[in-house]
Amino acid sequence: MTSAGLEGRWLEHLPPERLFALDGRVAIVTGAAGGLGRWLAAGIAAAGASVLLTDRVEPELVQQASAFEQRGWRVAALVEDLEVEDAPVRIVDAARQRFQRVDVLVNNAGINQRLPMLEVPRDVLEHVWRVDYLRQYELAQVAARAMIEYGHGGSIIHISSLNNAVGLEDISLLGPTKAALSQLAKGMAIELAHHRIRVNAIAPGFMDTPMNAGHWDDPTRAPWILDRVPMARPGHPAELVGTCLLLASDAGSYMTGQTLYVDGGFTAGSRWNIPPGAGLEAYRTHGGYGHPLSAE
Repeated sequence: MTSAGLEGRWLEHLPPERLFALDGRVAIVTGAAGGLGRWLAAGIAAAGASVLLTDRVEPELVQQASAFEQRGWRVAALVEDLEVEDAPVRIVDAARQRFQRVDVLVNNAGINQRLPMLEVPRDVLEHVWRVDYLRQYELAQVAARAMIEYGHGGSIIHISSLNNAVGLEDISLLGPTKAALSQLAKGMAIELAHHRIRVNAIAPGFMDTPMNAGHWDDPTRAPWILDRVPMARPGHPAELVGTCLLLASDAGSYMTGQTLYVDGGFTAGSRWNIPPGAGLEAYRTHGGYGHPLSAE
């Protein structure tokens, strides 16, 4: 093929509606009724994919699936708990039975307990690692095997956290599991590249979710966070959707083994020429800096 011919083919795929499209693909999103998962699932469905929504909380999951179907999105719901040993197999089997294949896995479901490290009992330690890492690993294994069998490649997206890069008090359970998922993305990316399967991770920062609701009213944590996040505000879960679509679609076709931080600049560093509480004041006054929905 001549360079001119190749250039022509690439140009045809550049319009965003094609570059980020997921038409004809099948995705699995775990934790799809949760604070992050419902937005990631919505973004993937809106991009044209058929989506298997899974969560352990049945009422919220059924409500979520119904809301998606009313928008004309093709979805199915599966109540499943990753604490159950054979959950990964059942999840992938359900996607294949309903939609015949698997192209995208968003490994989002997880649990957390905030405890001082010296107070974490062994049963809690083992429980968190079983759900937040071992089951995620096994689900990625099963999904990858399905992608290989189908023969058209795919994308696996682990939901990591900024806690894989920085330490915080009482987060000795969550941080290491998220670091493990980011490292898993690297190892899987290398082993699965020849099957045309890409594996990446998204590391959200401090997000406005039910799990983090207590942060924003806490007189100690709220000013600490907002003084250190350059954008001086929490992130909205919808702000993860663009990154997820990048990694799931052809727009990210040469990206694998990466962890992308979506954290308002937290891991980049923080300002030091501002008085204590300036970030909190900016948040209270005009919602922080750079929120797309708050721009005039």
